[in-house]
Amino acid sequence: MVVAWSVGRVQGQKAEGKVVFTSAAKADFKPGNPGVSMATIWGDATMGAHATWTKFDPGYDAGMHTHTNDVWIVVVKGAYLYKDEAGEKRVGAGDFIRVPGGHKHWSGGDKKEGALFYEEASGKFDFVPAK
Repeated sequence: MVVAWSVGRVQGQKAEGKVVFTSAAKADFKPGNPGVSMATIWGDATMGAHATWTKFDPGYDAGMHTHTNDVWIVVVKGAYLYKDEAGEKRVGAGDFIRVPGGHKHWSGGDKKEGALFYEEASGKFDFVPAK
């Protein structure tokens, strides 16, 4: 959590010039792709660096994909499931994962609980399905 907070603090202050405090419990989640909802913490996902609270519904399957920018994730509840050529990882509550931009991977939510996580990206949100 400290790593994500440090990255968020630096990026958020650059982007906004102010202290940012938020609670996932009180966040205004908006539906995105089916099975995903997000609440903006700071920045603008369509314009550049940003952070969100993100929820994956139970059993959500994002398929194989990449992102142009680096993505940092800290799981708060449930589990973010991750898979790449090196194997599978269950990123549970209190765990952190960094996915470098351009790295092909699969992700999804735990079948029973889904996932609630803090997500930060170094640039605008871009989900590129793998070919």
